[in-house]
Amino acid sequence: MSSAGGADAAKPRPPLPLIFAITVTGITGNTVITPSLPEILTGVGARPELAGLLIGAATLPGIALAPIIGVLADRYGRREVVVPCLALFGIAGGLAALAPNLSVLVGLRLLQGAGSAGLINLAVVLIGDHWEGADRVRILGRNAAVLTSSLAVLPAAGGALTDLAGWRAPFVVYLVGLPAAWFVWRRLPPSIPRDVAIRDQIRGAVPMLRTPAVIGTLGLGFVTFALIFGLLLTALPIHLAEGFGIGPSLRGVFLGLPALANTAVALSIGRFQRFTFRQQLGAAAAMFVVGLGGVAAAPTLLLLVAAIVCFGAGEGLMLPNLQAAAAGAGTDEQRGTIVALFVSAARLGQTLGPIGAGAALGLVGAEGTFAVGAAISAAMLVAIVVRRR
Repeated sequence: MSSAGGADAAKPRPPLPLIFAITVTGITGNTVITPSLPEILTGVGARPELAGLLIGAATLPGIALAPIIGVLADRYGRREVVVPCLALFGIAGGLAALAPNLSVLVGLRLLQGAGSAGLINLAVVLIGDHWEGADRVRILGRNAAVLTSSLAVLPAAGGALTDLAGWRAPFVVYLVGLPAAWFVWRRLPPSIPRDVAIRDQIRGAVPMLRTPAVIGTLGLGFVTFALIFGLLLTALPIHLAEGFGIGPSLRGVFLGLPALANTAVALSIGRFQRFTFRQQLGAAAAMFVVGLGGVAAAPTLLLLVAAIVCFGAGEGLMLPNLQAAAAGAGTDEQRGTIVALFVSAARLGQTLGPIGAGAALGLVGAEGTFAVGAAISAAMLVAIVVRRR
């Protein structure tokens, strides 16, 4: 087993609250500020079309840094990498509250994104290190439920903070990264660095990265996160503000609704294991089609709620399965690298999704943007059904 964090039977498992703290800190990167995007952009004198830039700045660094962080975590240990990531996330995110203009704000968001590049993926790696098989999927489901329940709370909290104290207030939440770093340093045991050259470490993981299973997992991760961050976290707040006249606090409530179904499905993920992996992914993609198509066509808020809840249920089925596939694809010594590449693909989706959604909003409007998302989901469903490997 890997001395850098492998599933060693003699090694105690880390407390789940520690893993969940890493996950929750990482997920705050965009969810806290999304309900307040119109107010933030107005506050720094920016146009609404630049919403995607503000969201994408926090995810762009992870495209390149996530694989590097994964390699470093496999070589030097989990604690030795995740603690600096948490500290950078908290410092840069908190300083964003003082940003005088869009350029400074985007710069601090880029630094914050560099810190977040090692958070959610290393939480998944820690689970992969210490749990196997059905237990691994079950714990990943719990971790996903924590993540999605945070999605239900954090947008509403961010919107309420904006209503109470202005658009700068939500950025103060990011200071949570500092106590989280202290908690991890105290509770996660130190690791013994691996005595292997980084070149050999990467070379050992390359054959796994060429397999259809890993390539498919990375591709589905990219598309899924592009849809989530481009449509639900970027286009939906604009649609709610301009199409329905909804303010920041209530927008936060709406953005948290998909997390209710997501959490329920993620907590019950063990019950779905009687279905094949491909069947579960196909069902999730079908929910994406119905959910995004429903938002595009919804004439009333009630139908819009039903549509985004349907999409949330698809998230709860899709994400734990993809994470389990990434965590189980290689050996203990390769896990951090492979999971980090999955997160890098997800970060690419998180970055390009908001940028693409912002462009689509200007070209075809909100309804057209969600219709495009439904079409992409339908293509993903066909790919899952047709390709059996």
